[in-house]
Amino acid sequence: MSATSAVPAATPSRSRRRFAGMPYFLLLPGLLWLGIFFVIPMIFLLSQSLQTGTLETGYQLTFHFATYSDAMTQFFRQFLRSFEYAFLATVLALLIGYPLAYAIALKSGRWKPVLLVMVVAPFFTSFLLRTLAWQTILNSDGLVMKFFRGTHLIQLTSALGWTNGSQLLSSPLAVVTGLTYNFLPFMVLPLFASLDRLDPRLLEAAGDLYASPLTAFRRVTLPMSMPGVVAGTLLTFIPAAGDYINSRLLGNPNTAMIGQTIEGYFLRINDYPTAAALSFVLMFTILVLVSLYVRKSGTEELV
Repeated sequence: MSATSAVPAATPSRSRRRFAGMPYFLLLPGLLWLGIFFVIPMIFLLSQSLQTGTLETGYQLTFHFATYSDAMTQFFRQFLRSFEYAFLATVLALLIGYPLAYAIALKSGRWKPVLLVMVVAPFFTSFLLRTLAWQTILNSDGLVMKFFRGTHLIQLTSALGWTNGSQLLSSPLAVVTGLTYNFLPFMVLPLFASLDRLDPRLLEAAGDLYASPLTAFRRVTLPMSMPGVVAGTLLTFIPAAGDYINSRLLGNPNTAMIGQTIEGYFLRINDYPTAAALSFVLMFTILVLVSLYVRKSGTEELV
């Protein structure tokens, strides 16, 4: 009797031990993917940044840390310009994306799926093609340029240094416009995810307590959508800071961002140590800025 009763008690224990490592087993493919395609290339890139030599004679690991100091001092303006453009594009995307996400989440009704498809529709074409389209939109004979001339905005933007004389292309304004457009969906989708979870009864309760629409937005809607704001701004700022396609196709040498500089040193100048050092400086700077921003925002929930 005692032997028979002991069998069922031991079986669940063995079963629990058998499946105790299942979460780690499920994580294994993702960890292998990160290790092979992220960690190993990063180690190789770090080694490359500390090498000296040329493409013809070959590179040797000499732990030449001066490459980092030279990269930061020589390309400081490109770093500063990249963060400035990325910040402006992020602010513009937030100003445009928040009302759009709010309307889709809370006011669209049965049109919500259609509007969401329209938000992600730019992803149906390539990033390069979308940027090339802005060359046509902003050219000297386009409707945008005619509007700027008719309203004399071109004189104002030129005085501010955001356009070059009488054209919009090859200017900081064109680069920031391209960045804002290309990364706008990354702002809208996290905002929509946060606003869509907002219980409308909370807004009704705020109205019952005689809160004005502005007060209800400030006290209820905005605080509850902050995870979406944080996620959207991060998903916009990080790729915008490292972008090089918009600055190359819509800008000029004076609007070159650090991503364009890295791409040039890798593919045209073939100075791999400098390009690798610039990549690490960019990654480290963004990591520090993101850490400070997430801590300052008071939330680590990014969705």
